Amino acid sequence: MRVLMISKALVAGAHHDKLRALGAHADLELLAVSPDQWIEDGRRVVAERPAPRGYEMAYTPLRLNGRYHLYWFRGLRRLLRSYRPQVLHVDEEPYNLSAAIACRDAAAFGVRPVVFAWQNLTRRYPPPFRWLERYVLERADAIAGTNAAAEVLRHKGHRRRIAVIPQFGVDPEVFAPRPEPRDAERFVVGYAGRLVAAKGVDVLIRAVGAIGGGAELAIAGSGPAAPDLRRIAASMRGVTFEGVMASAAMPAFYRRLDAFVLPTVGRRGWTEQFGRAAVEAMACGTPTVVTDSGELPHVVGGAGEIVPAGDVHALADTLARLRRDPERRAQLAAAGRARVLDAFTTERVAAATAAFYREVAADGG
Repeated sequence: MRVLMISKALVAGAHHDKLRALGAHADLELLAVSPDQWIEDGRRVVAERPAPRGYEMAYTPLRLNGRYHLYWFRGLRRLLRSYRPQVLHVDEEPYNLSAAIACRDAAAFGVRPVVFAWQNLTRRYPPPFRWLERYVLERADAIAGTNAAAEVLRHKGHRRRIAVIPQFGVDPEVFAPRPEPRDAERFVVGYAGRLVAAKGVDVLIRAVGAIGGGAELAIAGSGPAAPDLRRIAASMRGVTFEGVMASAAMPAFYRRLDAFVLPTVGRRGWTEQFGRAAVEAMACGTPTVVTDSGELPHVVGGAGEIVPAGDVHALADTLARLRRDPERRAQLAAAGRARVLDAFTTERVAAATAAFYREVAADGG
């Protein structure tokens, strides 16, 4: 069974873990296609290009690079013609132009298209996105990242196959706890992700400031909210902005934290759809705190602390309690690691994905 996967997420080397796990399935031949670069908030992110193991890799330019809903892969028809897959997996939402073009090109070569959906709120999009979505939902099978995303697809009239599989898993040998004990004199809180208002990083900065006592905050990531966040933190000690980190550096980042926080507040028409950083932190045995935004409580389950979105005092109280209670931090560290091993390893995600590919390819239409 030959599968062609196209995904802009593959510019990050960490996302190749799933490709390696898929490549371990003997009946699956995989060609994955990544942009050679992605434009993120005006910043050029060059593909990291780890050595492929068990799969083939191609890099190609994008049209309208950086336009989240309007970009598409150049040379897709050429790849379909030369590789002749049974399944084309386009790692994008049904309302995106890249998904619609992939469905069109797949039909021209008799290939079954598969799309991925995170969208966990039922929204009616303006033209042309509403038209693109209708076109894709009529033609493609789908992998939904959560049960809520699957329900949205059904509500919008999708009648083909839907498998509920997280898009991301982690390699538990790479994202693993630190062997040495923590420095009892420090309390380091961390965040990793985009710096945009919907992520609530301003709430986190204020909460860390409220607990005082020399608590430190490390912020990894970039985005348009960075100047405002720096102004909020200017009067505080111990807040560091560490910028964008290579994916290979993230395990070490999580391991040096006493608590990881994903303080998402959401915005109109969007709420947290998964929370990959929370899963990575839990895999590293880092006590994890998330808000009640979107899918975060379902992802974390009982293995982390959950606070109301946007509530500075609740977050500060939770962090202060964790600071005082090393036994609770140890409980959360063990529970978070167990949660990831049970539900979010790369091997589990890849096995479920490969099984879905087989089902789609066997039907052929």
